[in-house]
Amino acid sequence: MTVSTKVLSNRIAIVFDFDDTLVTDTVDSLLERLGIDALKFRQVKIRPLIDKGWDKILARFYALIEESKRQGNKITQEYLARFGQELAPFDGVTKMFDHLQKRARELNPKIEVEFYLITCGMVELARHNCIAPHFKAMWGCEFYYGEHGGIEFVKKIVTHTEKTRYMFQLAKGIEGHQDDGQMFVYRDVSQDELHVPLTQVIYVGDGESDIPCFSLMNQEQGTAIALYKDTTPEEWGRDLSITESQRVANLASVDYSENSELMQSLTLAVESLCKQISLQQLSVGE
Repeated sequence: MTVSTKVLSNRIAIVFDFDDTLVTDTVDSLLERLGIDALKFRQVKIRPLIDKGWDKILARFYALIEESKRQGNKITQEYLARFGQELAPFDGVTKMFDHLQKRARELNPKIEVEFYLITCGMVELARHNCIAPHFKAMWGCEFYYGEHGGIEFVKKIVTHTEKTRYMFQLAKGIEGHQDDGQMFVYRDVSQDELHVPLTQVIYVGDGESDIPCFSLMNQEQGTAIALYKDTTPEEWGRDLSITESQRVANLASVDYSENSELMQSLTLAVESLCKQISLQQLSVGE
C-alpha cells in the first residue's frame, strides 16, 4: 500500500512586514526628521489625494516626493541610506532572529529558518538597517532618483494584494530568477520542487496592508500572527473589519522581549512546524 504524505521540506520561512512591525512608521519618522508634523502632513497633503481616488501608497509617496522637491531635492538615495542606518528596531528585534534559529536547531538540526521581509513601504530603508543581514530577501517600494539626486518617481510599488506575489515567490524559490514582475511565480511548480511550502510559512504583520497575506495563510494552512500597538486587541480587529477568512493564529502586542506574548507565539509556531517536519522525516525514513 502506498502512503501519501505531505511535501517534505526542511525549511521554515518567517515573513515580516516592516513599518510598525519591526520599526516605527518610517514615513512619519522621515517627515519628523524633515521638520514636518506627520499628522498634519497626512491630513493636508495625503488625505486630499486619497479622497480624490488616489491609491493610498501612491498618494503617500507623491506627497513625499513633492515635499522633497520643495526642500531642494533633499531626499536622496544617500539620505535614505543614512536614515535607514539610524532607524532603531523595536526592543528585542535584533535578538529574535538568533533565538528562533537556535530553537529550531535544538529540536531538529536539519531544519533551516529563513527570514523574509515584504513591505508596502520604502525597502531602501530596510536594506540599510542593522537587521538587513538576517534576511534572505527583502521586497518593497523603490524610488527613481532624478538628475539632481532627489526622489523623483516611484520605480517599483508593492501594493497590499501584491504582497502575496512575493509569498508565492519565496515558496517557489528566489534563486536564479529575475525580480522583473513577469514572475515565474505564477507558473505551476510541482509540490516536490517547492523551496518551502506555504504550510511552513509564518507571516507577521500589523495592519491593513497585511490582510491579503493573512487570507493566504488561512487558505494555505500557514501561520499568521498579527500585531497591535497604541490600541487594544478589540479595536484592532474592529478597525480593520477582519473576516473569518483573514483570522490569525494570535494577536499580540508589538513586544519582542524574551518572555513577551509575541516571542512566545513565534517560538511556539516554530516549535510546532519543527515537530511536523520531524514527523514527515520519520514517515520517509530520514
